[in-house]
Amino acid sequence: MTDDIIDQVTRSIKEVKGVGEVYILTDDDREEIRDMEIKADQMTLMGLGIGDNKGVKQILENDVMLAFTTNMDYEWPPAPNVVLMHNGSVVGEDIDDECKLEEYNKCEDHLVIGNIVLFDKAVLKNIDSANNPLVVVLPPKPCSEVECVPMVCNAHLASPSPPSDEYIKERMGFEQAKGTGTFLLGFNFDCGCDDN
Repeated sequence: MTDDIIDQVTRSIKEVKGVGEVYILTDDDREEIRDMEIKADQMTLMGLGIGDNKGVKQILENDVMLAFTTNMDYEWPPAPNVVLMHNGSVVGEDIDDECKLEEYNKCEDHLVIGNIVLFDKAVLKNIDSANNPLVVVLPPKPCSEVECVPMVCNAHLASPSPPSDEYIKERMGFEQAKGTGTFLLGFNFDCGCDDN
């Protein structure tokens, strides 16, 4: 029965535009990724601060963990996909609305770096990379395409760190190519959280 559910989930995620191959990760893969993500969290992300990939941490705890490849046609989940935290408060995030980005860019109090907005650039004065760093949080994102599969709940997507991305591509036998990436998908079997 669980194999049938995993097959249904695989078919559902493959129907999403921009998704290529899907790979079921083993317990050994899970531990490798866990180790790589612990190391990645200690590295500086995007030159902004240390990482906290809450998305991957969530998926590592799910019953099933899949990886899938993406191409340039894949649409990322709606923002925020990156949340900047300092002293327990949200101080910035990525914005996927060009008009909002332009508004933020016009305000002197904000700092816009690509599509990342720091809501109050004065926070930069309080950041101490050794003792009080900015934390770059990558949150789990819901996956409605899979959540609707019977007997599935807590379906989430996560963007793996670059070392995990490379590991996943290697495990899948997928060659590095410009515009390609990987996502992780985790879900639980029926946990009584929905009417599924």
